[in-house]
Amino acid sequence: MRQRPLKVGVVMDTIADIAYKKDTTLAMLWAAQARGWSLHYMEQEDLFLQDGHAWGRLRDLEAFRDPERWYRLGEPRVAPLTELDVILMRKDPPVDSHFLNAVHLLGFAERDGVLVVNPTRALLECNEKLFAQQFPQCCTPTLVSCSEPVLRAFHAEHGDVIFKPLDGMGGSGIFHVRPEGRNLGAIIETLTERGKRQIMAQRYIPEITDGDTRILLIDGEPVPYGLARVPMAGETRGNLAAGGRGVSRELTERDHWLVEQVRPMIREKGLVFVGLDVIGDYITEINVTSPTCVREIDDQRGTDIGGMLMEAIAQHRASM
Repeated sequence: MRQRPLKVGVVMDTIADIAYKKDTTLAMLWAAQARGWSLHYMEQEDLFLQDGHAWGRLRDLEAFRDPERWYRLGEPRVAPLTELDVILMRKDPPVDSHFLNAVHLLGFAERDGVLVVNPTRALLECNEKLFAQQFPQCCTPTLVSCSEPVLRAFHAEHGDVIFKPLDGMGGSGIFHVRPEGRNLGAIIETLTERGKRQIMAQRYIPEITDGDTRILLIDGEPVPYGLARVPMAGETRGNLAAGGRGVSRELTERDHWLVEQVRPMIREKGLVFVGLDVIGDYITEINVTSPTCVREIDDQRGTDIGGMLMEAIAQHRASM
């Protein structure tokens, strides 16, 4: 039996401010619209809870493949989120209290039968940097601490170390400290807020010069091409937001092995769309909030990752 067209809500950053050429959420919206599904736009602040049920300030949305005019919004209306079949939670990090409160509110919609992608429980449980530590066999030596002596000891042991916050994005707040330890004390003091904030330290992976590769998983299955984000000269961060250059490449045998390690837990948690960050032989992060790089891979490889994702979402919705 043919499935009726779905009503798809999206919670995202301000659509007027997205980067048209590379925004992954836009690719998802195009793919949903191509299936004849209706789109309904919300920002995080549009969500609210009343008498135990989730509501939103919704605006009908049309998405266009036009760099001068990529969207049209209807007039806002207040409606229960149960009017929707699916909600795409695409608000970019940081995962701060505002983000977490929004996820909690979406949990009420989920309870009432709306499919939220990714599931709210997984969004609350899976810190993108800490989640990777569920798979130590896939990670370079890593420490999480707010203690200066412990962090200094890790640096002394490994010599070449990356220090970063647990809630950053786009390469923000990442420091590379070489064996001589220049500015180590100041970096630790700043990142830990004088010992009050847990941070991550990882042994430096020299293969970063070849790129930090994003591998996208849909229902635990990898897209056959990743995006290697190659740092600018003199940089240790491959993030596109930090000036990295995106080059699509086929997945390696090691990449497939890494996927095999994480797939069972990805599926167990019901994560529909996930991005693994891989440097050399190691996973450094598992992105579950708002994975990106779809547009770059599609442009270079002729894939339709948004369409693949919508097919998976349709199957999930049909099985509910």
